[in-house]
Amino acid sequence: MVKHVILWNLKDEYSAEEKENIKKGIKEGLEGLKGKVPGIVDIKVNIDPLASSNADLMLDSTFEDEEALKGYSVHPEHLAVANGKVRPFTKQRSCLDYEV
Repeated sequence: MVKHVILWNLKDEYSAEEKENIKKGIKEGLEGLKGKVPGIVDIKVNIDPLASSNADLMLDSTFEDEEALKGYSVHPEHLAVANGKVRPFTKQRSCLDYEV
């Protein structure tokens, strides 16, 4: 299996209330991909970081294998969420993929 972990920071221009709504939308969109995108074993988005964190939210996902992760990256359902709910609102993205 392969883990795909992403940390994002939202753009500074949003109010605290706007950021909460954006995070909820990202969580709903990404977690909704399970069952729609082949190869997803598990997908969770944490939108409640502790004050000690330096990221606003985290995607923690597991895929059957590296090929499934590659398929996810170009799948139309994923791209719709990424382009509609994530990319317009984020300023920074860090990613770590690894085998488990």
